[in-house]
Amino acid sequence: MPDQEAELTISEEAAAAAAAEAAAEEAAQEAPAAETEEGEPVSRAEFEGLKAERDQLLDRLARLQAEFENARKRAEREKIANRDYAVGNVVEKFLPVLDHFELALKSTGTTEQLRSGVELIVKQMEDVLLQLQVTGIPAEGVEFDPRVHEALGTVERHDLPDQHIAEEIRRGYKLRDRLLRPALVRVASNPKQKSE
Repeated sequence: MPDQEAELTISEEAAAAAAAEAAAEEAAQEAPAAETEEGEPVSRAEFEGLKAERDQLLDRLARLQAEFENARKRAEREKIANRDYAVGNVVEKFLPVLDHFELALKSTGTTEQLRSGVELIVKQMEDVLLQLQVTGIPAEGVEFDPRVHEALGTVERHDLPDQHIAEEIRRGYKLRDRLLRPALVRVASNPKQKSE
């Protein structure tokens, strides 16, 4: 399971601290005598006190690094779990639509009955999208808006005002106020309106 990932343990931290301490002791033994910045010798007690303080700081650093790594791994697991939960909720809403499509494919009715069934499935799909706060972008007959419409071309039409949408090729959708995809449309070009 993902939450069974190996996390850093105290014993691993202690091993790292012990290795750092051994390296420090080796360096201390190689130095003939410890001196302050001014060149004065440091007493053995001061040296041991500083060494103990350094060891505490190294241990604290190792623990903080382990805590940070564990928190990072935990946040990543939670992010994946939240995404899976959200996807699961959406997919669950679309499963009945899929079931109805499968029933339509198995149907032996007339063409008109099949068409009527598919229209009901489309209505069911639109209801699911509304539950998810996904709405269609109005297209036919409205003024062209490049923020939500993508023009595929123009069509000369005398019955529509210039720069209004004559035909919707592919429906556009928004999730609340966020554009999911623009509507693919053909825009009316009215030469009478341009000349006036």
